[in-house]
Amino acid sequence: MTPNLLVLGGTTEASALCRRLAEAEITAQLSLAGRVERPKRQPLPVRIGGFGGVDGLVRTLQDEGITHVIDATHPFAAQMSRNAIAACARAQVPLLALTRPAWKAEPGDQWQHVPDIAGAVAALDRAPTRVLLAVGRMHLADFAPNPQHHYVLRLVDPPEAPLPLPDRTVIVDRGPFSLENDRALMLDHGIGIVVSKNAGGTGASAKILAARALGLPVIMIDRPSIPTRPEVHDVEAAMTWLGAHGVDLGV
Repeated sequence: MTPNLLVLGGTTEASALCRRLAEAEITAQLSLAGRVERPKRQPLPVRIGGFGGVDGLVRTLQDEGITHVIDATHPFAAQMSRNAIAACARAQVPLLALTRPAWKAEPGDQWQHVPDIAGAVAALDRAPTRVLLAVGRMHLADFAPNPQHHYVLRLVDPPEAPLPLPDRTVIVDRGPFSLENDRALMLDHGIGIVVSKNAGGTGASAKILAARALGLPVIMIDRPSIPTRPEVHDVEAAMTWLGAHGVDLGV
């Protein structure tokens, strides 16, 4: 069987996997949701945009002869992951998730766990403070009910429309970030609390480490639940899975 992989991406792990697949000369394409205006250059062909739900993804798998799917989307891209599970089951295509291990609180952390964005908004119903809001631009409007805070927003792309938060500072930058830089950012902006999704891994962990070092509280948004599927946490484990599922790794 000639392999033809589909990588569902948008993460640093997906980019690392794409480089490894290109090095091994394995036919593959990367799918991106299209939420970033200037995605990083990739060594594989890239398709941008949704599939049209489970039915659309099934058609793509069948029409393009996809032999394997690796879901390396963000841990909070739950709907895409659920669609991939359902579509691969229907199309009888092997599926693997390449995910980041979730962060776990350590001594010195002051985490308030909330189940979702709405929980984070409710947790900010408090006296005014300066908030590092690290939830992505899609959710900024959700925090409009708490205009008493000054929000520091770090975005990959400049905002295209007026932001719903009247008192804010916008920093346009792309990670990964360092502990030293995030510690300096929090001190420079007088941050009093951090709001973060539990993205996990190392690429986005600097703000969590900096909050720990400075003794700052963190409103931690827990990951959404996703049905059980085969899962690994690093690129080489994903390559091993491909080898066990009939892909010639060239070694």
